[in-house]
Amino acid sequence: IKVTTMRRPSKPLLIAGIPIAGLALASYHGGSTVSAWSPAPHTSAATSRRSQKPSSSVVLHSAIEDELDLSSLHLTPQLEMMVTAFSSIPDEKTRHKQLLYMASKLPAVTDDVRISENKVPGCLSTVHVDCTLEPKEGDDDQETMVVNYFGDSDGLLTKGLLALLIRGLNGATPEEIQNVDPQFIQAAKISQTLTPGRNNGFLNMLAVMKKKALDAAEGGAADADKETKEDEEQSAIVTSFEEIDGKPMYNTIMTTLITILKPTSITLTDNSSQHAGHAGSKGWEESGESHFALEVVAEAFEGLSLVKRHQLIYMLLGETMQKIHALEIKAKSPAEV
Repeated sequence: IKVTTMRRPSKPLLIAGIPIAGLALASYHGGSTVSAWSPAPHTSAATSRRSQKPSSSVVLHSAIEDELDLSSLHLTPQLEMMVTAFSSIPDEKTRHKQLLYMASKLPAVTDDVRISENKVPGCLSTVHVDCTLEPKEGDDDQETMVVNYFGDSDGLLTKGLLALLIRGLNGATPEEIQNVDPQFIQAAKISQTLTPGRNNGFLNMLAVMKKKALDAAEGGAADADKETKEDEEQSAIVTSFEEIDGKPMYNTIMTTLITILKPTSITLTDNSSQHAGHAGSKGWEESGESHFALEVVAEAFEGLSLVKRHQLIYMLLGETMQKIHALEIKAKSPAEV
C-alpha cells in the first residue's frame, strides 16, 4: 500500500503580510497560487511536479477577476492586496477564521476612544473607531496628509472586519478613502461569511470611517476664519429629536441619520396611515409603520448626484429599509437650500 503524505509549507502562508493562523493550508501549496500568499515560495521537486497540473484555486481566482475589475473599486494598495487574497480562499470557514485572527491582532485602544462620538450606529456589536491625520511617512515637505485609524469592538467577528478596514485604509489620503467602493466586500467573498445584520454593520463602519477621514481633512486644513465658520455651522447642525413612543422605525431612522449625516435640517413624516394594511410591509405588522417622507439637508450630499444621495441613505438605514414599504426622499446640500 502506497501512502502519500501532504507536506506543509516551510514558511507560513500570508494574507497581505498576515500569517494564516493555525490553519492547515497545505492544499494551497503549489502552482502560481503560492506567490499570492507567501513571499518565499517552496520550490521542492514535488511542488514543481504539482505546478504542472491545473490548479482549481487558480481557475477560481481568475474567474473572480473576470467577474469584477478591482480597479473599478478604487481600492487602496493594502485593501486590494487583501481582497485578492481573501477571494482566493474557496473555503468560507477559512475566511471566517482569518477574520478572527485579524481581530486578535488589532492593537488595543484606551477608554477615551470608546465615546459616543466614535460609536458606529447600526452594528450588532458595539464598535468605536476614530482617526488621526498625519504627514505621509517619507514626505519631506509634509504636504501629503494620510489617515490612520484605531478602534475596537466587543464582537470578535465584527472586530475582525474592523481590523480589515483599519489595515486596508491606514496610510491612505482622505480622497483615496472617499473613493473606495463598498462592493469590495463581495469581491473578497467576505459577504458570504456574514449575516445580513453584520453585512449592514460593515457598511456602516466604512461609512463612518469615510466621514471621519473627511472631518479630519477639513479640520486639518482650517485656519482661524474657517474655524469660526465651522463653529457657526456646527451650531446649526441637528443633534437631537423628540422620540415617539411606539414608533421604532421612525426613531431608528432619525437616530441613524442625525448621528452620521449631521444634518442642518431633517424632517421625517410618517404617512403610514394613508396606506393602512399595505401588503408586504413588516413595519406595518410590527408597529403600524410602512410609508415615510424624508426631507434632509446635509453637507455630506455636496457633490453627490441624486441617485448617490439616495443610495447613501439606503445604505445607512440598512435593515430598517427592509421593514418599511416606501421612503420618499428629498436630500439637499446646504448650498442648494
